[in-house]
Amino acid sequence: MTTSVRNKLISVFVVVWLAVFYYESTCYYYLEPLLKRELPRLKFLFPPAGWIMFYNIGDNFSYAEVYGVKDGNPQLIDPHQILETRAIGYDNINRNALVTVLSPGMSDAFCPFLQRKFPYFEKFMVTYVEYPYLTEQPMERTQTVVYTCGGAN
Repeated sequence: MTTSVRNKLISVFVVVWLAVFYYESTCYYYLEPLLKRELPRLKFLFPPAGWIMFYNIGDNFSYAEVYGVKDGNPQLIDPHQILETRAIGYDNINRNALVTVLSPGMSDAFCPFLQRKFPYFEKFMVTYVEYPYLTEQPMERTQTVVYTCGGAN
């Protein structure tokens, strides 16, 4: 078998596999409600736990929390209010998108955004929350202030 034939076969396989994968991914939530009937499923083609089976998952879990401070009292701001997403079926919060504000240099853009979006608060605290041993000690939680915005930093 020549290299070009082999490459074409691999390309065809990848295209067919991707088409079936996207069909399986969108079948239950989008295609079935649209067509108002149950569609056939392709069993045993994909791992039962999805893509998560291909990753090495550590025992820790972390995310960012943002607090608005008014009169010295911190108040947790709902991440859905911070990252309002109008797209249907896409939830940035469950995808932990807010954790990106912990990156170095993000405070330059994120602080003015918070002050514009939530003018009620005097200042903001962006914190890093971590569950270091989620399976062994699920209640152990650490929280660290990464940076503050507004007021007397």
